[in-house]
Amino acid sequence: MNIAVDAQLAWMFSGVVGLLIAASIIGFLLGRNVTDDAKRVVIDNLNARTWAWWVMCAIFAVAIFSGTIGSVILFALMSFLALREFITLTPTKHGDHRTLFWVFFVVIPLHYYLVAIRWYGLFSILIPVYVFLFVPLRSALAGETANFLERTAKIQWGLMVCVYCISHAPALLMLDIPGYSGNAKLLFFLVLVVQLSDVLQYVFGKTLGRRKIAPLISPNKTWEGFLGGVVCSSLIGAGLWWATPFTPFQAGGMALAINLMGFSGGLCMSAIKRDRGVKDFGTMIEGHGGIMDRIDSISFAAPIFFHLTRFYFT
Repeated sequence: MNIAVDAQLAWMFSGVVGLLIAASIIGFLLGRNVTDDAKRVVIDNLNARTWAWWVMCAIFAVAIFSGTIGSVILFALMSFLALREFITLTPTKHGDHRTLFWVFFVVIPLHYYLVAIRWYGLFSILIPVYVFLFVPLRSALAGETANFLERTAKIQWGLMVCVYCISHAPALLMLDIPGYSGNAKLLFFLVLVVQLSDVLQYVFGKTLGRRKIAPLISPNKTWEGFLGGVVCSSLIGAGLWWATPFTPFQAGGMALAINLMGFSGGLCMSAIKRDRGVKDFGTMIEGHGGIMDRIDSISFAAPIFFHLTRFYFT
């Protein structure tokens, strides 16, 4: 398939550009008329988020339209940066440094190489089996036993969330779905629906939110925001059925599943941040925090979407 001339994919990107243009205009108009300092902070944050979305969408577009290799490189880089943020949150011992060298400069490139060459068998077990066993062994050989279980578990958990789970997004490109050759649109569907859910939960939460879901973990998450964001983005997912191998009902069900998992990912990552006493994983993306703050929902949604699609449609 020549991704560059896929008309449906171009229409999907055009829709996103239209939404960003509308958000930019609204943010500009709101910024001109607001006088209250508290509202000014909210509007400035909204405009910063919108500008960041322009940049992220441009990068994502280049990766998607450059084909499989571009998509794999983009997600490999995101995994590398996300894992770096994750590891930075918790202290490591000197004995972990060589383990981390293997993780960052051997495991991540090898794992995404398997995605690029579409070797599903080894891709599916490299990290959860072989690397899972290698990490504690390499750390044990360093001879440092203080907090050994905590240190190795942190590295293993970071690998699973930041690398293994995230890699299931570009792994969608390896699926062979009978009668369907638009796997890049499946990847776009996943990212668009999950990210729209995040945005809409934020909007509904700010405008209608009253009842908090888990105030000690994520005080900004409300039932009103959750329900509004998940329902609306699931309906949008159903409306995008024409770009997928799904029927409208199946597309809505898939969207609902990944939205629920995306919310779960955001909540779990928030629990980690609260445990470490920080607001964000990093500061790389203005208005959004770090890389992991932006892809935390995808980390939980991608493997579920991949395996549901692989089990029922290949």
